[in-house]
Amino acid sequence: MPALSHGRQPDHDPDCPLNWFGEVVGQGLLEVEAAAMARVLAASPTLPWAWFGVAAASPPGGRRGLALRRSPKGFDGAVRCRLPLPLASEAFGAVLLQHVFDDGADPQPLLSECARILAPGGRLWLATLNPWSPYRLRWAGSGLRARDAGHWQAMLRASGFGADAVSLQWLGPRWRVAHGEAGVGAADVVRAGVALTLTKRVHAAIGPMRVQQLRWQTGLVPRDVHRGSARGAQRR
Repeated sequence: MPALSHGRQPDHDPDCPLNWFGEVVGQGLLEVEAAAMARVLAASPTLPWAWFGVAAASPPGGRRGLALRRSPKGFDGAVRCRLPLPLASEAFGAVLLQHVFDDGADPQPLLSECARILAPGGRLWLATLNPWSPYRLRWAGSGLRARDAGHWQAMLRASGFGADAVSLQWLGPRWRVAHGEAGVGAADVVRAGVALTLTKRVHAAIGPMRVQQLRWQTGLVPRDVHRGSARGAQRR
């Protein structure tokens, strides 16, 4: 596993739609998401975290995390890599994905890797654009693609997260750039971004063995077996 660090800035692609997040209208959303990520990490204090984000975003603070940014050739940070990720399975207590799919990239390969590297009981946090927000007019023509929560839930199931329960939170401004918040109420569903959070299911423990099997393994024989044997001997 590579050393944990924030790493260097990735190679810049001037034609990448994700560069929209480096503009003022995109930064307003990223600022709100930074606070949301801090809350996710506060609930996972033991294991290290992994963050995958766009070039304009800042990874969470602290030294116990691995930060990788989208680049034209894959991901860049502590290491430069492509999929599959050179990371140990079930090694991270939290995996954060910040707008890495909003240029229309196929999410399933990376989501499958996230399912592999996330420890049982760990949390996945996925931030993406909200297609129902009036804020979409601010990214219109940029090449960004917003997909609804139902699409992401289907992608998560197809990537190995099974029937894990997903919670939703809407983030950022509704229209005015400098007035971004977060919430889960009816008035929040038109905010610029949406974050999906799930906890990876813990492996089921081995259930108790049947009493009859335990008796057989320990050499104990039920009383009725002894009685049946004695009756058979008397008949003989």
